[in-house]
Amino acid sequence: DHLHSGTVVGKLEGDREATLGWIDIMRDSFIKEDRSRGILLDQDWGAMPGVIPVASGGIHVWHMPALVNIFGDDSVLQFGGGTLGPPWGNAAGAAANRVAVEACTEARNQGREPEKEGKDILTTA
Repeated sequence: DHLHSGTVVGKLEGDREATLGWIDIMRDSFIKEDRSRGILLDQDWGAMPGVIPVASGGIHVWHMPALVNIFGDDSVLQFGGGTLGPPWGNAAGAAANRVAVEACTEARNQGREPEKEGKDILTTA
């Protein structure tokens, strides 16, 4: 299953640490108390399966470096206007999102820092 977790960037922008806490709660079977992330007590979910975090709401291709860093590989990124809004059409918008996620993921896997180097990563892609 999946659940919207907050996004940190875009129009549903929220507190980064709290969003990371929600993402941990969704994915992990045991969560240690971490008040900086909004986790007020230890939580043992036992054998309950995890939930895939969803990010949406005003996100677009230039948010991709942050999204890849925050959500990692196991998430759903929903782009509405970020795909349909570009003046060159929705197919180009969808392609731009795909190229951006692949470029940022590859850069991260190579040891680069997408949030710091995002402009260079995206313009090179």
